[in-house]
Amino acid sequence: MTAIQTAPAPGDYLGRLRDPDPEVRRIAVMELPYCDEDDIQPLLLQGMADSDGLVRAEAAKAAEGFEQPEVVEVLLKLLSDASEDARRAAAETLSELKDEANSALLLRHVESADPFIKAAVLRALRPLRAPGSLGPALAGLDHPSPAVRREATGVLGYLRNAGSLGPLTRVAMNDPDPEVRRIAVGALGFAADVDVLPALTHALSDTSWQVREEAAGTLGKLRLAGGVDHLMRAMGDSYWQVRVRAARSLGRLKASVALEVLAAALTHEISNLRKEAAIALGEIGDLRAIPALEAALKDPDPDVRKLTQLALKQIQGANAAR
Repeated sequence: MTAIQTAPAPGDYLGRLRDPDPEVRRIAVMELPYCDEDDIQPLLLQGMADSDGLVRAEAAKAAEGFEQPEVVEVLLKLLSDASEDARRAAAETLSELKDEANSALLLRHVESADPFIKAAVLRALRPLRAPGSLGPALAGLDHPSPAVRREATGVLGYLRNAGSLGPLTRVAMNDPDPEVRRIAVGALGFAADVDVLPALTHALSDTSWQVREEAAGTLGKLRLAGGVDHLMRAMGDSYWQVRVRAARSLGRLKASVALEVLAAALTHEISNLRKEAAIALGEIGDLRAIPALEAALKDPDPDVRKLTQLALKQIQGANAAR
């Protein structure tokens, strides 16, 4: 008589990870983060070594939060896996690392000739803020792959190293990839002086509206008074998203010279811009803005009306205290 084989019990993860059906193995791996096993690391490692690419990908996703060197080493190995799903899953999980102790492992792979691996490692290094990533990131700014340059620029933004301001300025003004320029413009937000002003004002005329939007926001974060005239011109940008950031920055800079353009924005068809204009006028605190704000109390958007009321109170309060 032939013995009848029974299917592994739902909780029998080791048995299910050995099942001949890759779909059974894949589902078992997906359940691992929620199981009550005492130690699932060996099961994750087994899943990442599976013969099926989709199983390896699911195991790599399930490994998020496991920062043991053994797991990180396998994830790094998966960056060169034959399965694109496994490669991308491993890169995503590596980007969630929080322990700077893993930077040494990552730095061993950052010189890879494979652009995907290099970009993935730089992306993983970014939140760790490891001093050792400065050199590779600076070198990555000139890499032929836009993906590598994007991640290298992001690393420099996180490191906030004053020595990288010059290279970041160059990238913000000259890189052929608009996303690289946008990231570089945002990364300049840690600058402590006006040396980056030319790059940021130049970016307000960039061909990409996302770069212009980032530049308008960064000027406000840095409180660079020299950018006020440029921000006022940006209030006429063809993209309302750029105008929103410009209005926000003019408010942060308390630019009373911008009252007219901000008051005009209170009647723009985009309600988000009307909201930002009201907030900015309140921050500036100039009594001359009151008539325009009082007219905006009849705005059809209740949020605009609410912010307009707050702006009026802010102006009245600021002037009463003088």
